[in-house]
Amino acid sequence: MEMDSVQLSAILSRIQFAFTVSFHIIFPSITIGLATLIAVWEGLWLKTRNPVYLQLAKFWIKPFAITFGMGVVSGIVLSYEFGTNFSKFSELTGAVLGPLMAYEVLTAFFLEAGFLGVMLFGWQRVSERMHFFASCTVAVGTWISAFWIIAANSWMQTPAGHKIVNGRFEVESWFAVIFNPSMPYRLSHMLLATMLTATFVVMATSAWYLLKQQHQAFARKGLSMTLWLALVLAPLQALVGDFHGLNVKEHQPVKLAAMEGIWPAREANVPYLLFAIPDPEQEKNHFEVKIPGLASLLLTHDWQGELQGLQSVPKADRPNVPLVFFSFRLMVGLGLLMIFIAVAGLWLRKRGTLYQSRWFLRLCTVMAPSGVIAVLAGWYVVEVGRQPWLVQGLVRTMDVVSPLPAERVALSLTLFVLTYSLLFGVYLYFFRKLVKKGPPELADLQQLKVGVKASGYAVAFTKNLADETKHQGAH
Repeated sequence: MEMDSVQLSAILSRIQFAFTVSFHIIFPSITIGLATLIAVWEGLWLKTRNPVYLQLAKFWIKPFAITFGMGVVSGIVLSYEFGTNFSKFSELTGAVLGPLMAYEVLTAFFLEAGFLGVMLFGWQRVSERMHFFASCTVAVGTWISAFWIIAANSWMQTPAGHKIVNGRFEVESWFAVIFNPSMPYRLSHMLLATMLTATFVVMATSAWYLLKQQHQAFARKGLSMTLWLALVLAPLQALVGDFHGLNVKEHQPVKLAAMEGIWPAREANVPYLLFAIPDPEQEKNHFEVKIPGLASLLLTHDWQGELQGLQSVPKADRPNVPLVFFSFRLMVGLGLLMIFIAVAGLWLRKRGTLYQSRWFLRLCTVMAPSGVIAVLAGWYVVEVGRQPWLVQGLVRTMDVVSPLPAERVALSLTLFVLTYSLLFGVYLYFFRKLVKKGPPELADLQQLKVGVKASGYAVAFTKNLADETKHQGAH
């Protein structure tokens, strides 16, 4: 069947938003966790006066800064796309989602912006404790930002606390809107994901230094701390993910059916599919590798438990099953690999060979993007799995797309791809440059903290120059 202009425009708008939001989410998934790690390192330095902790904080604050900047720039576009590409959606849900987005700006963004300058450039201008307070405030600001964004998106997944008047949503209870049924699970899952993402970026960098036999004390401390964190965070993420899956089963059973590849309207003793190729046309899976009854056990705590399948709804109400199915397995697979690395690190630590096992260090190094990839895969499960609904069960995506000419959407999409590809290349260039340069040497750390080579040196240099000029003028 030939696609008309409206359908083509809708598909292009969806691809454009998917591309821009995928690009944007890369950066918060790093900065939320990295801001927390920086605050922890700085606090440990204040408590122990171990200069390696200060070395970690001062090194990672620069990659954090460029990543934070990329996140801000790429995030601004998203709010405009609601109005340009999905204008009817803004009209219908503006009374609910508009304030939530405004709260994010008023609480989180202003908090981050207010203390980010002190965090980046205040080493010589404020006391050590004040600088630590600024770092903690920025970290808390990133958490608050995640809170509001996840609250808004979760309401679209499991809408609550509203009424519909003249076809538009109005709020009946802000508490119910914000703390909708899926919000606590999704917020916990996302915050843990960001911590794991930052943990594996730091772990990979530390392992790379050890392979190159560079910055040994710095790399050993970074690798050791991140492995301890992974040993706690990765299994905890699996547990939270299980609770999240139970919540999806209750509120979005069709999404769960796509995640697990369940086709019959109702099926008991559902196997867990390690691998399969879903076929939406024939409504079945090919080449199944499965564990009988395990999906029922995990999701109903009963080997014979029944689950709702995709055939319980018309084809028009089903998501893109292959994309959801494989994205979910990619996310789970990376999560299991993270647990393996954490456990292997503990085993090597007990053997006393953690810093000499080159196979393990290489594995840690290639895991640098694993957190980002897992976050993207999980995001696709969440967003694609909800389709064809924009607000689950209430607003269809196709019904709220702006009536834009398809060629204009195609042009803007092309420009986004070109511009963002260039920006990402520049970002990777500077990130790699910072990593290759390495941390400040311990012997020079105090000078770098207060001297003209430190972050914010221009402010101190200008002040000293002004004082000298004033002093000379007096004579």
